[in-house]
Amino acid sequence: MGKKLQKELSNRHIQLIAIGGAIGTGLFLGSGQTIKLTGPSIFIAYIIIGMFLFAFMRGLGELLLSNTKFNSFVDIANEYLGPFGGFIIGWTYWFCWIISSMSDLTAIGQYIAYWLPQVPNWISVLFVVLVLIAFNLLGAKLFGELEFWFALIKIITILALIVVGLILIFFSFKTEHGTASFSNLVSHGGMFPHGAFGFLMAFQMAIYSFIGIELIGVTAGETKDREKTIPKAINNVPVRILLFYVGSLIIITSVVPWNTLSENSSPFVKVFGLIGIPFAASLVNFVVITAAASATNSGIYSNSRILFGLAEQGLGPKVFGKVNNHGVPHISMLLSSLLLLFAALLNYIFPNAVQLFIYVTTLSTVLYLFVWTLIIISYIVYAFKNKKEHKASDFKLPGGPYAGFIVLAFFIFAYVLLLFTDETQKALFVSPIWFIFMIIMYQKYKNNARANVQKMREGNKPKAN
Repeated sequence: MGKKLQKELSNRHIQLIAIGGAIGTGLFLGSGQTIKLTGPSIFIAYIIIGMFLFAFMRGLGELLLSNTKFNSFVDIANEYLGPFGGFIIGWTYWFCWIISSMSDLTAIGQYIAYWLPQVPNWISVLFVVLVLIAFNLLGAKLFGELEFWFALIKIITILALIVVGLILIFFSFKTEHGTASFSNLVSHGGMFPHGAFGFLMAFQMAIYSFIGIELIGVTAGETKDREKTIPKAINNVPVRILLFYVGSLIIITSVVPWNTLSENSSPFVKVFGLIGIPFAASLVNFVVITAAASATNSGIYSNSRILFGLAEQGLGPKVFGKVNNHGVPHISMLLSSLLLLFAALLNYIFPNAVQLFIYVTTLSTVLYLFVWTLIIISYIVYAFKNKKEHKASDFKLPGGPYAGFIVLAFFIFAYVLLLFTDETQKALFVSPIWFIFMIIMYQKYKNNARANVQKMREGNKPKAN
């Protein structure tokens, strides 16, 4: 393929990319809706989901460190699920980022309009995409720098919310809705005001908040000293979930009773507004824009590397395997980024940006769950197939394949939950169209793919024919 990817992502970049991946746009945009569905117990949902996703990430980390030739989970699926497994996980993940980035661009257009109502959404979308393309074309290091600062903004905002909230609670601050107190967690219908059904229905948006947590599985090929950097990033996931998700949601529902929050606005604005900050809405508006830009930036990076990997494995057009002088798969990046501009068209067709956001997030949740499912199945196959290697691993998923089965059962359970609401049902029933298309598309690449997988297993570097 000529020039190769460059190992430019340092420990600092990977740690903040991991944090950014664990703090999705859904926390800022979708938390009002999930709190409305579930009540104060929303933080319990995040604990449950976070626990399973931590186990999932431990499995992914073990896989990435088991073979230095694994640059992403496309390589992993190729090895343990066969060429069709690698093909479908790679292209589906690429499509996931396309549609989730479209939803993030929709959010960006909506929130820029808060400041500049005279600017059409499609212009905002076009501007953001072009700026992010320009940065990403200059190399992985610059992508890492962008993600570092985007993640830092999210971290500072959440920490500020927690500090402000604790001050309000400590001084029993009185608001139009009552007194800020931890008692608000139980004094408005209890922890589960809508019962078990309402609690479970919040899982879809809560799961969407974690989209991007697997991004480390794409950066491996450009990570310096992955044996130290990747385990450190993954082991910090539980702390991040407890602090950023659980901490912020407990504070929000303690300061403001859950039943007074609007599902169409950010609860972060509400809390900051209570202390009399005149620019509270603008502050959170800025944070939401950076969070959505961060997610889109990750999508542009991820998609270019996924297409690069697919081309190297003979699972896609070989032109996607070309890189520029900065080690960036520029052809893959430009194609993926151009497709994002359909977000502008969707914003024109669907004037209700909130409804569009819901439809797109539900479809992306379905497909991301599918990708996570294939990754954990790859782990189970690996752990049974390479028992000695698994046992000798310095960084492993405790419980091995049996823990993998528990994670797999949770993902299946999450799929079942999607059957119970109209929006998620539609996404679930539409998704098979994509997989039918994948089966048809695979016929073109299957001979190439099988040959390359065989070469990989023989220890040779795969090349597209």
